[in-house]
Amino acid sequence: MASKSGPPIGPFPEGVETDEQKEEYDKLRRRVLWKMPYGLYVVGSRSGSNYNLMTLNWATQVSFDPKLVGIGVEKEAFTHELIAAGRCFTLNMLPQEERAAVRKFVKPVEIDGDGKSMNGFAFHDGRTGAPILDVAAAWVDCELRQSVDCGGHTFFIGEVVDAGFQADEETPVLRMEDTRMSYGG
Repeated sequence: MASKSGPPIGPFPEGVETDEQKEEYDKLRRRVLWKMPYGLYVVGSRSGSNYNLMTLNWATQVSFDPKLVGIGVEKEAFTHELIAAGRCFTLNMLPQEERAAVRKFVKPVEIDGDGKSMNGFAFHDGRTGAPILDVAAAWVDCELRQSVDCGGHTFFIGEVVDAGFQADEETPVLRMEDTRMSYGG
């Protein structure tokens, strides 16, 4: 989940003009953005008989009435394709002790023959048909309501149609700072 390297991306403040200054400013800006607190989730997606689970850290509730959740998904990701086609997603919040699990979903998943696990983790279908990890402390199941183009990502906004706890409500959930992972900036 490390950020992709490439040329520095503007805009740049006044006085930042040379390629070297732009590169240094871009590094500074990324370090500042990495300080923003993020959760660490596994998003489930499904379209027809195709399933996927993917580690994600850009998620937030965006409305109380109706209950809407937004997630940022890179356009090149298989999950992006599935959410756009299947019009649903789940957001799985993992217990802190499951920090190793998120690394299992940074690459395409392998679904076992009987369809009951992905990358060795059991799941069940949510109300929308998108997968819910059995190990999740809590989850929300969403029907897609809106897609917003955000450069290299799409911000998918889903209405929560089901939610639940699979662990004690007080179970601490995984956050980006609980791992050595970084993404974005």
